[in-house]
Amino acid sequence: MTRLLLIEDDAVTAEEVAGYFRGRGYQVSCAATGTEGLAEAGAGRADVLVVDRLLPGMDGLAVIEALRHAGIRTPALVLSALDGVDERVRGLRAGGDDYLGKPFALAELEARIEALLRRPADGPETLLRVGPLELDLVARTARRGSRVLDLLPREFRLLEYMMRRAGQTVTRAMLFEDVWNYRFTPRSNLVDVHMGRLRRKLDAPHEVELLCTVRGISFVLDAPP
Repeated sequence: MTRLLLIEDDAVTAEEVAGYFRGRGYQVSCAATGTEGLAEAGAGRADVLVVDRLLPGMDGLAVIEALRHAGIRTPALVLSALDGVDERVRGLRAGGDDYLGKPFALAELEARIEALLRRPADGPETLLRVGPLELDLVARTARRGSRVLDLLPREFRLLEYMMRRAGQTVTRAMLFEDVWNYRFTPRSNLVDVHMGRLRRKLDAPHEVELLCTVRGISFVLDAPP
């Protein structure tokens, strides 16, 4: 059973998050202050941490920094209403592994925690590269070579999803479930519309095509050898 430590001083948020993850089989412990959370996390009884940015007694980033200085590498996701680029950078540089702005969807928080638990223990991955494509997950910027890609939020999420699965065939059902958080596959061309827009931004005229449709039913992102 995955052990989650939630360090959150807002009782309503803590109750919602804890109830959600307990319902999905997690063992959830809660702390309402930074000092209490530091003590709990320092005991090493958690597999993943969810830490509020602004906490009484001790700031959430200070909690994470103290853990890292003590050699404790438990994956930590920072929750915060402060969601500017500078704040996300501060959170990651303090030793956080991911940063999620408030308000947030519980399904997205779950997906991010699952991704943290899949990561190797050598640190957070904040820059994705596939051939000429580069995606900065902190600054939320995308480039193909020297060309900046102007992506909408959903397009950014789609590109991140495809880059993490470069060379793999991705079905519409996978995209509906993992990007749109649908638990069923609707009869809709929603995926095709968004993938078409993303393809036009990725692949300019005379550039090698990176995003391809496979047999009309799935997609693959890959770079030329």
